Amino acid sequence: MNKKTMRTSCLISNYNYSEFISEAVYSALNQTVKFDEIIIVDDASTDNSAEIISQLAQEANVKCILQTQNKGQLSCFNEAFSAATGDIIFFLDADDIYEPQYLEKALTFYQRHRECDFLFCGYKKFGAAEGTFKDFGVDLDLGYSVIRTLYDGEWIGSITSTLSMRREVLRKVLPIPYLEDWRVRADDCLIWGASVVGAKKFYMSEALIMYRIHESNNFHNSKFVGRDKNHEYRRFWQRNSLCNYIMQKNTLTLPLFLAFNSLNELETIPCPKFKDFMVYLKIIFIFENNLYWKVKGTILLLNYLFKQFMSGKLKVA
Repeated sequence: MNKKTMRTSCLISNYNYSEFISEAVYSALNQTVKFDEIIIVDDASTDNSAEIISQLAQEANVKCILQTQNKGQLSCFNEAFSAATGDIIFFLDADDIYEPQYLEKALTFYQRHRECDFLFCGYKKFGAAEGTFKDFGVDLDLGYSVIRTLYDGEWIGSITSTLSMRREVLRKVLPIPYLEDWRVRADDCLIWGASVVGAKKFYMSEALIMYRIHESNNFHNSKFVGRDKNHEYRRFWQRNSLCNYIMQKNTLTLPLFLAFNSLNELETIPCPKFKDFMVYLKIIFIFENNLYWKVKGTILLLNYLFKQFMSGKLKVA
């Protein structure tokens, strides 16, 4: 499938961002390669967002879904995806902005990396804070992450507006019924869900998203969540319920031969980091019940670590 034949959908979720929504939509409309469809879901905003969105739908090639009841971010993802027809699905928060070449460069990346199921990229902060944020300095194949997500809660992704994935992956994840659990930070459902269903993840290092910093940013202001002592406990069980639901939905089971399959999964990362080895070593040590395979798996993992180190492929950072 080449760039011209990949149909694209941009899904925008909005709640009370009337002062930002137009700029977000126009950043999607003014791409150097055009989206095939742009879908906005308004989560029963109490400001004049619905009026602005309706006007945008009249002026441009934009579809709007106006929810009559506030249900949270996950409900917006569910509704938008149910209306989407794209082969590649892109997400955009209503307070963020795409750089003009984002879609073109993302599609080129998907074309060059046919095995890419899930892509995220760097971003630039603007507004109340500024700076460029990159998880890695170069483009990377991050391999598969089923085991490390199920057993260690690995979160491999970034903020909502940096995310895109293939339709066949997302349909295995959405819709998700746990709306109250994920009223905010529902991008976690996309990130964990994609890993659980076996998406191969890639990172594009160029910062092509403008991430607006303001007082209502849930992700940026998450440090304040620490005041709620029960947050991480609740989050653990919410993640557990989410992963169990997605596994049942797709008739998936926990991987057998954990020690052996942990090494297989690690080998899907072309240039693993030392911390990747430590994650799998911890998983084998804690969750492998068979003593023989616990020891055997540890030896195999350390042997692979030595080979990667000697070949110069091992990344320390």
